[in-house]
Amino acid sequence: MPTQLQIENLSKRIREYKNRYLKKSYSELDESGTRLMINSFLADVLEYVELQDIKTEYRIRGEYADYIIQLNRKKHFVVEVKAIQLDLSEKHLRQSLAYAANEGIDWIILTNGKQLQLYKVLFKKPIDVQQIFSLDLSDLKELKTASRYLIYLTKKSVQKNELDHFWTRFSALEPSELSKSFYSIEIIRFLRRTLKKKTDLYFSENDILDSVYKIITTKINSVEPRTPIEIKCKKKHSEK
Repeated sequence: MPTQLQIENLSKRIREYKNRYLKKSYSELDESGTRLMINSFLADVLEYVELQDIKTEYRIRGEYADYIIQLNRKKHFVVEVKAIQLDLSEKHLRQSLAYAANEGIDWIILTNGKQLQLYKVLFKKPIDVQQIFSLDLSDLKELKTASRYLIYLTKKSVQKNELDHFWTRFSALEPSELSKSFYSIEIIRFLRRTLKKKTDLYFSENDILDSVYKIITTKINSVEPRTPIEIKCKKKHSEK
């Protein structure tokens, strides 16, 4: 896991990038001008080495990706750059997805120098992508969040496989993935025992499964989620 010091140092580099480039005088830059900003972002903020790690105008089946980030012969990112004056769109994403699919690259960074989006390429049929985060680097309020996400895109994190671990954690906590665990026999039996103690009545596994299904598929406004700390405090209070 990245250390707090690494995150703080990255935060300083992001701030320096923001102060240097994300100002009104550069708000109308065309794509070529924006690429100069991205050169600095990749090298100075994420700490990739120009020419060695950063491949520009990389040819893929007769077309050219703006950047490919490659470490030890492995291509990690397609970086697609649009002019800072343009909003990022699905059209831009489709273009970069074609590059990633043809080269077997797992990650896409889509950016206009101000907005930055990270996508995971899902190599299934049909091929798809999942957005991991979207950041506005010009917003000081997002600086802390940005540094905690972007730390996984830095050269050191990629070399240590921390980006892969981040993806494993991210995908495991996705509601569609986590909800599958609620149907496990261990969970169902635990709920049966809990209800038996509470009501002294028998409930079949199908009874529990039906109710779990309703919980997953129905929004329940009357129940507010509590953090583990709140639950612990409440338990202590009740013990008194």
